[in-house]
Amino acid sequence: MKTGDPIVFVVDDDYRVRRALCSLIESVGFQVAGFDSGSAFLAFEKPDAPACLVLDLNLPDINGLEVQEELLAGNAPPIIFISAQGDVPSSVQAMKAGAIDFLSKPFRERDLLRAIEAGIAADTAARRRREEVSELQHNYALLTPREREVFRFVAAGFANKEAAADLGISDVTIGVHRSQVMRKMKARSLAELVRMADKIGVALAAGPSK
Repeated sequence: MKTGDPIVFVVDDDYRVRRALCSLIESVGFQVAGFDSGSAFLAFEKPDAPACLVLDLNLPDINGLEVQEELLAGNAPPIIFISAQGDVPSSVQAMKAGAIDFLSKPFRERDLLRAIEAGIAADTAARRRREEVSELQHNYALLTPREREVFRFVAAGFANKEAAADLGISDVTIGVHRSQVMRKMKARSLAELVRMADKIGVALAAGPSK
């Protein structure tokens, strides 16, 4: 199994179905790992890679919806439910909880593969967003308490003079802190700094004052 390459998890207690799905998925170039129960999948140490989960609704230990509920506590991979039963209430519940598709057996191979490709793409994008937020939080932690105050004013649209008046420091000092904030946050523009503040939940200063 190659580290970092996308992987598809298949959870189905029917060995023949599981083997067929794994073979199909491998045939289009994805890594795949199969499990015969929800508990076996949950106990598996997941690789650090984009992923998608093909999950049978009816499992012998905990059912698919219960597996989904367990996964929602963390960074769950996109889930594609499969079921031999046309269970409308369950499909509605699964989709409301974030599943990307619900396929009734027998389903067309291309429908499953299309859903898997969408799931891998969605998880890749989600991982990038998490990595970006983690880096921003790291950079924010490098700011001094005063620089964090200045960040709140700058991102809220205050001019240096306005921020200086509110914080009780000179325009020159505000300018120095502002430059440090931009450098440490690796922001190339004010608009980018504003987006960073939104992504990591920085509470902006009220204003600007008039």
